[in-house]
Amino acid sequence: VAPSLWLGLLGLAGGAGYKAINTADSMIGHRSARYEAFGWASARLDDLVNLPASRLTGLLFILAAFFVKGASPLHGIRAVFRDARHHRSPNALAGPRAYGGQMIEARFMGEGGRRDLIAADIRRALKLARIADALLIGLFGGLALVIAL
Repeated sequence: VAPSLWLGLLGLAGGAGYKAINTADSMIGHRSARYEAFGWASARLDDLVNLPASRLTGLLFILAAFFVKGASPLHGIRAVFRDARHHRSPNALAGPRAYGGQMIEARFMGEGGRRDLIAADIRRALKLARIADALLIGLFGGLALVIAL
């Protein structure tokens, strides 16, 4: 969502600028004793430029839940407001993960945060992602038509 958002808002310069910031964060923004001070600025700038897109992504998934059996827009809203503040980055995904060869412990997002997914959970998540993507395409397509008129 973020590259599309900045490309849509600011054109090629916005897309290239976003990618440069994102790459700087990936290369030097991670926390380590060696790069803590050096990478701080790129990590915070990356958080800032991803903030609007992360909120739009949350909204798109909440809207997509209206179209997916077994998904709940209300649970999505609750999860965003309840869980987002428990993570180091305002744009972070939830749950434990490996980062730079080290295991990072973080709270799961959602109610219960279980690890034992079944195939139906994965299919539902993929359907939510496809619908959220279609909503994003529709949003940008609609904006393009409005601007063209």
